[in-house]
Parts: sequence; structure tokens; C-alpha cells
Amino acid sequence: MRAAFFLLLGASLARFLLRHPWADRGGWVVALSAVLALLYVVGEAADRSAARRLGWLGAVAAVWVVLVVLAPSFAWCAVPLLYTGLRTLPTRASLALVVLLTAFVMAAQLRLADGAGFDPNLLVAPPAVAAVATAVFVHAQRQSARQNALIDDLVRTRRALAETERRAGALAERQRLSMEIHDTLAQGLSSQRMLLQAAERVWDEDPATARRHTRTAAAGAEHGLAEARRFVHDLAPADLARGGGLEEALAAVAARESAVVRVDGAPGVAVPERVRAALVRIAQGALANVREHAAAGAAAVTLTYLDDQVVLDVTDDGRGFDPGAVAAGPGTGAGRGHGLPAMRARVGQLGGTLTVESAPGEGTVLSAAIPLHRPEVTG
Repeated sequence: MRAAFFLLLGASLARFLLRHPWADRGGWVVALSAVLALLYVVGEAADRSAARRLGWLGAVAAVWVVLVVLAPSFAWCAVPLLYTGLRTLPTRASLALVVLLTAFVMAAQLRLADGAGFDPNLLVAPPAVAAVATAVFVHAQRQSARQNALIDDLVRTRRALAETERRAGALAERQRLSMEIHDTLAQGLSSQRMLLQAAERVWDEDPATARRHTRTAAAGAEHGLAEARRFVHDLAPADLARGGGLEEALAAVAARESAVVRVDGAPGVAVPERVRAALVRIAQGALANVREHAAAGAAAVTLTYLDDQVVLDVTDDGRGFDPGAVAAGPGTGAGRGHGLPAMRARVGQLGGTLTVESAPGEGTVLSAAIPLHRPEVTG
């Protein structure tokens, strides 16, 4: 629009000077053309308030009207002025300006055609051009408003989605932390409590046994402290953090619970770190359940390496239970809400499956199978 305005202004001034040699109004036309150009440059470059911009537009329109009166050939400068008015003024005021500019253009064209006979195009063309220009501008403004509204909706939707994902991630992290605490600190404290209670019961009758229970509880407290420090550091099992492999970590867990460990398959298979940590946690939770609830005489941990998965089995010869009757599974405790649900959640996050086979009086077999080559668990 700026380029069109200056092009039309220059063409109109050239036409006037070519057809009207320097006369009485020549100086006025040149001076007003320069003023109009200066006003347009200053107004387009400056950043003013709405009131000042309205005053500037009024000054530009007034100078242009005087020019049209002196030289009708300047009438076509109205086209860029029309767009400037539509862009600057409110809708009703801009439409009034369009009507005013169109009327002056029609009057100027009739003056230019004076003596050449009546031409209907002089009455039809200016309103048609003004109507088309206004319609195009209004349509473009509406499209722009719709596009801006759509962009705002997309931004709000993306922010809402990001907030939802953040909350979901926080809930998942909270669930993971609760499982970690249950499988480490809570289980260890429960074991120490049972040992200290046993020591208290035989403190007078059997001091040697009491001291043994106390030493075992102290060892468990030391391990719990290591777990707590590791938990704060990176949440990895302390048995794995000592530098041994999965088999060594499971052996350490089993030794604390007086269970035996067996490894089948090829131990050289690469097991992702998340899978190793999950298997150690599951073994800790399962053996703690055996100790607290199964009243078992023996328990065993079996680690089996297959081609595409690793399987952990924890078996005991305890009292057993009915898996269908106990919704939370063995050893969860009605008031805690962890145990088997936590194990299932942990295995499910890694794309594996957890199965429990048990019956009253026939012991329990817990089996966790986790794939080795799932993209989400590599690394």
C-alpha cells in the first residue's frame, strides 16, 4: 500500500504537470503533494495512540481532498488511503470514510470527463472498486481474526496438554516412589521390628538368641541405611549399586531372608538396568511377604535366562492362599495397599507379566517375566 500510494501520487503529479503547464495553481499542487507525501511517511513510520492516529488520518484526508479539488487526477490516491482508513478506524467510521473517498473520486472523474459526454462507468467504477477493496479487506481481517483465535486455542490446548502430561508424570513418579519405599525401607523396618520383638520375648530366657536377633536387626538397619542413601541418590537397589551383577544382588537379598538362589540359562545375557532393578525389588518384596505372612519352612529364588526374556520365580512351602479371594495378593496387608499391586505395576511398566499360583496349604509360586529387547527398557 505504501508503494502504491507513492506511485499513484507521483503519477498524478506528473500527469498534472504534463497537461497543465505551470499556472496559478501549479505551485499549490506541488506543495500539497509534498505535504501529503511527508504526512504519509511520518504517519506510517510513527507509533502513536489511536486518537493521534485518527488525527493524522484526518489531516492526510483533508490535504488529499484539497488536492483533488485543485487537480482531479489525484483522485486515485484514494485507494491506498482507503486501506489505511480501514486499517486505522473502527468499522463504522472506516465505512463512512470509504463513502466519502468514493464520492470525491466520482466527482473528480466527472470533472475530468467534462465536455466528453456522459459515461456510466464514471458512476459505476469508483463504487465498484471501493466495494471490492472493502470486501477484500474485511474478509482478510476476519480470516486473520479466525487464524489468531485458532492459534490461541492451539496454544491453550498445548499448555493444557503439557499440564496434563506433567500431572500424569507426577502421579506416575509418585506411584513409583511409593513402590520403591515399600520394597526397601518399609520392608526392612518391618523385618527389624519383628526381630526386635522376638529378641524382647527371649531376652531373659535365652540371651544368646536375643543377641543374635538384635545383631540381625542391626545388620538390617545398616542395609536399610544404605538403601535410603541409594534411594536419595538415584533410587537404584543398594545390592546392585555395590558393583555386582543381577545374580549377586539376588543372592544378597536371598541370604538376608534365608532363601536359596538358583540360576538357569546363560548368565551372560545383557539385562537392561531397569529390568535388573525391577527384579531385585520384586525379589525383596516377595521374600518379605514370605517372611511376614507365609509361615514357610523354605523359600527359593530362581532366575531363568531365555532368548528374549528373563524370568524370576519366588517359591515357598508356606500356608498359601486363594489368589481369587485376596484381591491385593499375599503379603500386601489390608491397610497398606502395596505388595502384589506394586509388583504388577512395576512389571507392567516394563512390558512384562506377573503370575501367582497358590492354594491354601500348598505354598505359593510367584513368577515375573520381563522381555529383554523392548525399546522402553533398554539402556
